[in-house]
Amino acid sequence: MDKTIVVKVGTGVLTRAEDATLDGASLLRLVNAIAQTVGDTGKCILVSSGAVGAGVTAFGLTEYPKDLATIQAVSAVGQTRLMHAYENLFGHFRVNVAQLLRTADDFKNPKRRAHTKATLQRLLHEPRVVPIMNQNDTVAFRDYTVGDNDMLAVRVAELINADQLIIFTGVDGLYAHGNIGGEIIRQVDNVEEVMSCAEEDVTGKMSMGGMKSKLRAIRKAVNAGIETCIANGREPERLSEILNGSGYCTRFRPNAEAKAAREKSLKRDEAAIIKSK
Repeated sequence: MDKTIVVKVGTGVLTRAEDATLDGASLLRLVNAIAQTVGDTGKCILVSSGAVGAGVTAFGLTEYPKDLATIQAVSAVGQTRLMHAYENLFGHFRVNVAQLLRTADDFKNPKRRAHTKATLQRLLHEPRVVPIMNQNDTVAFRDYTVGDNDMLAVRVAELINADQLIIFTGVDGLYAHGNIGGEIIRQVDNVEEVMSCAEEDVTGKMSMGGMKSKLRAIRKAVNAGIETCIANGREPERLSEILNGSGYCTRFRPNAEAKAAREKSLKRDEAAIIKSK
């Protein structure tokens, strides 16, 4: 695989529904799929939710905390648990991981944006390293929040000019209105035409956001020329097929003009790199 991809995985995929603890089997399948797909030369950034979900049991909570201080405290505990799990699992495949926690200012402030981009590009240049990103929930609030991790994944994909964004969630893809659990919509050429297919977001016991917020994030991605897919994170072995243009998922085609402009920009960057050598 020679693509640069961003994979986003939600809390509902990473934790058990009954007690919100990390689901080791689900994590292993995800890591295995990424490691096998990435191989020695592939470039993948994993945007991972799950820090709050991983930390709630340490506080004896049974649902997503409501107050900011508890959210940030729970996230601080959960992030260490989550990264420990990723490091151990990826290590079995001789893949290293890097942790990057970011806030909105890392994408808005030109200098911090440039530093974030340079760091990611350097990590992607290194073989068998998977950068794992999350919002820095311990400091992110109000003006500092990127939004949910769907939007964080889009901002990351834009920043590094990713070829593809895959959003792993708890369902196979986008269902037509009134057809939840049936056949998914396999291809979307215009996000605006399917916005009505998603109900308003409902907060889960241990997660935030929903399909409506995903479609808002996807609209931003495709308008930036990045193909985006929604797929079932409990079936991550589909990743290879999805990247090859097939696989069971909902595929959102990028804006043609934006994609052409992005590809032109990439060629300019490549030419500049070659000239500098």
